[in-house]
Amino acid sequence: MPAFPVDEGSQIGFYYNDPDGNSIEINVSNYGEHGPRSKHMQTSPDFARRPLGVDLDPEKMVAAREAGATPWERHKRAWQGEFAPAKPFDPTTML
Repeated sequence: MPAFPVDEGSQIGFYYNDPDGNSIEINVSNYGEHGPRSKHMQTSPDFARRPLGVDLDPEKMVAAREAGATPWERHKRAWQGEFAPAKPFDPTTML
């Protein structure tokens, strides 16, 4: 399971820690093209309010995908709080 799963607005990122304390990020764009992604970061009120994005429960996100939700639908639902984890992310776990 990722140490930090997040919908950052322009992308969804899953951050993992390995046993040696290294971390990696796997991400996918919510837009598919650079131009709209950049515009989102420059003009989105949601992004201005929460530039680090919203925490995700990966199992809820996967269940929505398996039920047929498109990537954009999953992004919107994440920002509405539907995929919020039971316990908020602790950023110190990535240090």
